[in-house]
Amino acid sequence: MKAGTATTAERRRLWRDIHASQPAFCRAVAADVAAALQGRGEKHNLGSRLQLARQALRLAWVSDAFAAQALYRAKARLQALGVPVLPRLAHRLAMGMAGVSIGDPVVVSPGVYIMHGQVVVDGLVRIGSGVVLAPFVTVGLRAGNFAGPVIEDRVEIGTGAKVIGPVRVGAGARVGAGAVVIEDVPAGATVVGAPARPL
Repeated sequence: MKAGTATTAERRRLWRDIHASQPAFCRAVAADVAAALQGRGEKHNLGSRLQLARQALRLAWVSDAFAAQALYRAKARLQALGVPVLPRLAHRLAMGMAGVSIGDPVVVSPGVYIMHGQVVVDGLVRIGSGVVLAPFVTVGLRAGNFAGPVIEDRVEIGTGAKVIGPVRVGAGARVGAGAVVIEDVPAGATVVGAPARPL
């Protein structure tokens, strides 16, 4: 969708679809806890809700990125419920504590691991389950086009990489550190360089 070309009715429909696509808060945070524990090399068999809650609180305490991700989940849920002000506060807290900025139209599937802070994701972006985002990653837009990337399941995006514009990164692909992705990446491929090319 080009910026400024949608009618009011189309915009409302788009936001309804985005809010309806957001995963349930508890389910998403539970999957994010498991992904973070696995990514950190820690035990990730969570037997009870109490264990899950303890791990979520511990991760939020020791990892600014996890806390910011949980704040994004809260923001998305609050926006879907039409709650005013609190979503903005959650977004500002996430940016302030970890430099993690995940825009309002972004839909992040449950079970994503953000290693550290300094991550920016914005535009009509979809991120699948099992995705790993390293520090200083940008997933976003090209000027004049609100459509952003689709990152399929189990993609790993390395430190400082950029995935820009309406591209698709196929399941299981790896984007090398510092790569700049401006074209589709096939499933399972590893791409490096600027512009990114398969190895």
